[in-house]
Amino acid sequence: MEARLTQRRLLMGAAALVALVAVTSGCGGGTDAQAAAKTAPKLVTYSNSLLSFSHPAAWKTYPFRWAGELHFRPMVYLSTQPVQDPCSTKGNTTSCGFPVKQLEPGGVLVTWNASNPPTMALGPGSRVQVDGHQARRVDSAGGMCRSIGADRTIDVLIPTKPLPSTPTEFTACLRGPGLAQEEKSVDALLASTKFASQ
Repeated sequence: MEARLTQRRLLMGAAALVALVAVTSGCGGGTDAQAAAKTAPKLVTYSNSLLSFSHPAAWKTYPFRWAGELHFRPMVYLSTQPVQDPCSTKGNTTSCGFPVKQLEPGGVLVTWNASNPPTMALGPGSRVQVDGHQARRVDSAGGMCRSIGADRTIDVLIPTKPLPSTPTEFTACLRGPGLAQEEKSVDALLASTKFASQ
């Protein structure tokens, strides 16, 4: 009799355990779906006289201001952290770098520049379209953004007028954790980009 009761208790305990696992895994699926929905960043739109695009609200825009002559024309910077003046002058020499010295973990820096002198060809990379313009995109681990602690560099060269012309250069410096989401946000930003003049 006791053996049958023990068996029955074991079977009831196992059934209760299976039911608990089923309920818990069902709840976990809902929680994952809710978490995924929460991770999609809220977007805002930036616009100036040259271009417009949508970006995550956590990426703040910083218009570039510089009185001197440069070999490139910065349009705007975006970053998850404050930026600084990327250029310094010593005597007659002006040198420029990134507007962030070191990316923080999970950090993003995006630069939009007009390049001078004009580029004659688009060069290597995968073909992409930005606002109807054929462009070249190069994704690299580290890349030139490695100097500020980035794990990934995304470079896009966009001829905004018939070549030879001054192309638009887009560079995104990304640091983990969260690289996959940062890359999705960069893709969405590029897909939303519109140039003011063709």
